[in-house]
Amino acid sequence: MTAAVEERLDATFGALADPTRRAIVARLAVGDATVNELAEPFDLSLPGISKHLKVLERSGLISRRRQAQVRPCHLEKDALDAAVDWIEANRRMWTERFDKLDDHLRTLQNPPTGDPHA
Repeated sequence: MTAAVEERLDATFGALADPTRRAIVARLAVGDATVNELAEPFDLSLPGISKHLKVLERSGLISRRRQAQVRPCHLEKDALDAAVDWIEANRRMWTERFDKLDDHLRTLQNPPTGDPHA
């Protein structure tokens, strides 16, 4: 894995570590939204929401574009896909390791019977 990919994953997981930002990402998965629309369900000021949006934008998870007088936020699904790909690749590795550990523990709990000299 390249340093750039690792930095992008660090930024993605760092951004998603906050429950407010995860909720914003979940809302944007439904469709684009303005800052005011994103702020509605939270007991935060608009500057507070804007700080969360800046973190998400720096991580590459969202983008903003100008549309007439508003700047709707847009979820960048490719950034999420990179995180999902990393999780899936590691899940396969972890599953294989846990399966091997389960097999080993079963062997320790139920040693083979029979004549070891046969």
